[in-house]
Amino acid sequence: MFNIEEELKKLPNKPGVYIMRDQRDTILYVGKAINLHNRVRSYFRENIGRGPAIDKMVSLIARFEYIVTDSELEALVLENNLIKEHSPKYNTLLKDDKTYPYIKVTLGEEYPRIVFSRTMKKDKSKYFGPYTSAGAVKDTIELLNKLYQLRTCNRVLPRDIGLDRPCLNYHIKQCLAPCQGYLSKEEYREQVDGALSFLNGNYNPILKDLENKMKNAAENMEFEEAAVYRDLYNSVKSVAQKQKITDSDGEDKDVIALYQDETEAVVQVFFVRDGKLIGREHYYMTNVSEIPAPEGADDEELQSIMKERERVRADVLQDFVKQFYAGTPFIPKELMLQYEIEDAGIVEKWLTERRGGRVYLRVPKIGSKEKLVELAAQNAKLILSQDREKLKREEGRTIGAVKEIAAILGLSRIERMEAFDISNTNGFENVGSMVVYEKGKPKRSDYRKFRIKSVTGPDDYACMKEVLTRRFVHGMEESRELAEKDLEKEFGSFTRFPDLLLMDGGRGQVNIAQEVLDELHIDIPVCGMVKDDNHRTRGLYFQNVELPIDTHSEGFKLITRIQDEAHRFAIEYHRSLRSKAQVKSVLDDIPGVGPARRKALMRHFKSLEEIRNATQEQLMELPEMNRRSAEAIVEFFKG
Repeated sequence: MFNIEEELKKLPNKPGVYIMRDQRDTILYVGKAINLHNRVRSYFRENIGRGPAIDKMVSLIARFEYIVTDSELEALVLENNLIKEHSPKYNTLLKDDKTYPYIKVTLGEEYPRIVFSRTMKKDKSKYFGPYTSAGAVKDTIELLNKLYQLRTCNRVLPRDIGLDRPCLNYHIKQCLAPCQGYLSKEEYREQVDGALSFLNGNYNPILKDLENKMKNAAENMEFEEAAVYRDLYNSVKSVAQKQKITDSDGEDKDVIALYQDETEAVVQVFFVRDGKLIGREHYYMTNVSEIPAPEGADDEELQSIMKERERVRADVLQDFVKQFYAGTPFIPKELMLQYEIEDAGIVEKWLTERRGGRVYLRVPKIGSKEKLVELAAQNAKLILSQDREKLKREEGRTIGAVKEIAAILGLSRIERMEAFDISNTNGFENVGSMVVYEKGKPKRSDYRKFRIKSVTGPDDYACMKEVLTRRFVHGMEESRELAEKDLEKEFGSFTRFPDLLLMDGGRGQVNIAQEVLDELHIDIPVCGMVKDDNHRTRGLYFQNVELPIDTHSEGFKLITRIQDEAHRFAIEYHRSLRSKAQVKSVLDDIPGVGPARRKALMRHFKSLEEIRNATQEQLMELPEMNRRSAEAIVEFFKG
């Protein structure tokens, strides 16, 4: 038995990482400390005002463990690794699965290339980026290869010079063919230097060169060539205009700010490379909480709460910096932050080690740099606001639509809905489908298919009875098994019963469903989705009454989506079974003709008609065939 009070006394006065766990041994929180003894003990003091989320977390702690490290820097690295591996519920987490594109110039090769890369390695290559648009990176690489006619092949040069013919790019004047030795290594390197100058933002030389070539070609009546130069000129100008100057010092830096409300935070990052803003990106941080302001608080209390909120936001910003730069291959020389962070010194040291060069964390207070940070914060606020609007619209289509349906039916609550449909072709391969919607969204992992076992012929009511009986009996058996094993966790899609059963049809289908539920002593509301003569949904059949529904409402649209989905799922399953059955060949019915002989016949005769018309002697020419089988085939087709 873990005794928290006793274990708190044993905590060492050393740096390290602590791990909080609940009764099920699930990791709740991972943190680092300069002094484990002081930091861990602080969680168990009363009335320390860390906010409701942390108070809730502390109430769930059943035990804790810790790992001692030699330094705070080691603790920071270990904390990052554990958070990334376990994603604890109460840690502020970066929601990000992005890998950013770079432009890579392979200067380690004697004849360098310009290539697209998702990783940045410590090699002799020069990297530009990261960029936020993979498409823009590919367009830029294509433009550079056209402008400077650099090679794009993987040949090893100079070893492979002259071993093969030049490729198509040489013939369309998009490569100078160093693979043929048509120019020296020094001449080729001049072209590479031009591309590097371009990537560093020096566009004027190439613009002047293209303009002169365009004019000369036009004067010489070479209009097609002039058009090529014109297009290149416009492409370079377009790239140049996208590079927005943000600073005059030409340094690499990231500008980082956030906006936070009661439940969410968005961090906005501006990427500045060589003094130019090359892109921006936003990131959501989960498990954040705002310090609430009590009713009737005076000015002094409100001021105190505002300071506490700023501290919490600084913590969120710090968590972002640690998690983001633990995963990104490129670290700029400077991070311009919105707030002072608690571990600034140790984070600077950690980033400096990762970068292999000095990194500075700065919080600008005046001038253009402060305005840039403010701009990032405003963008974060705008993004959160826009996403909230999207979320509100989505909730209208889902949760709002479910509430509309519940109101029409007079039900207090609907969360899970299940819909069923039957599909067959004149009674061939009867199948049933079960689709599940939770909170107005499809839960495809719980969809199920049923191949009808007890019904032959086109009897939709009997098929539906079998499907529903199997579904609910299976669910009752699984629930009973769980109860016997004293398990709480649900497994499979059958253990959880729906709050509403939706049948594809009116009175008949509803009555069948009600009959099954009554036989099994299950109480679930059943609603029919009634269609008109044109097979379009017109209303809901519930408790022996057809209820009208506004055809422009979100509830009606959701009912239609569910009905269409149940029908689609059944049709697809039926089609797959039917196509498998149709693969069956007429040859399967001939006695003595097994898989090997069937293959030999189709390979030799090419069509069923040729086999039908073949004589016994012609069939006997096949090595796989004997006299008895040949006679059987001839007799089969005669009959």
